Amino acid sequence: MPKITYITHDGKEHSVEAEIGTTVMENAIKNSVPGIEAECGGACACATCHVYVDEAWREKTGSPEIMEEDMLDFAWEPQAGSRLSCQIRVTADLDGLVVRVPEKQA
Repeated sequence: MPKITYITHDGKEHSVEAEIGTTVMENAIKNSVPGIEAECGGACACATCHVYVDEAWREKTGSPEIMEEDMLDFAWEPQAGSRLSCQIRVTADLDGLVVRVPEKQA
């Protein structure tokens, strides 16, 4: 299973084994990663699963679709690499993925 590392705003790393086909958000919730709230349950209807994808992984995670881009307008301190973790599907190519969790969610 691919490994995902979530780095919280205080620098703590939370590494999890993620099942292929799930989302980065689902794995964060399942493993109680602090800072990922996912209030809408993964429906791309809020910005409470916002993460920053490390630059080395941006090509593999892809670019946000229009609906996700619209929701990112509501995210706390969006920046290059901002994504909603509910919109990133886990694939074998994402083994080793690193995402950073913002200090707070919108």
